[in-house]
Amino acid sequence: MANSGDIVQRVKKIVVEHLGVDEAKVTDNAKFIDDLGADSLDTVELVMAFEEEFSCEIPDDAAEKITTVMDAIDYIASAQSS
Repeated sequence: MANSGDIVQRVKKIVVEHLGVDEAKVTDNAKFIDDLGADSLDTVELVMAFEEEFSCEIPDDAAEKITTVMDAIDYIASAQSS
């Protein structure tokens, strides 16, 4: 099981790699679309990358609510602990 610091780093790494943004811009409250320039396809690809990285499934209704870096971290941490 991953600890929360590990989850944070892995989520941020995925965001940097998939969106091609500077790591300094990937803050906890950064919104994928508004702050990091993602489009709807990018957000789908991010969710798929999170699922692959953390070996979990993120249902569509939950994926729609993941709009910030912290949303992703919180969801994954919750999924890992259950």
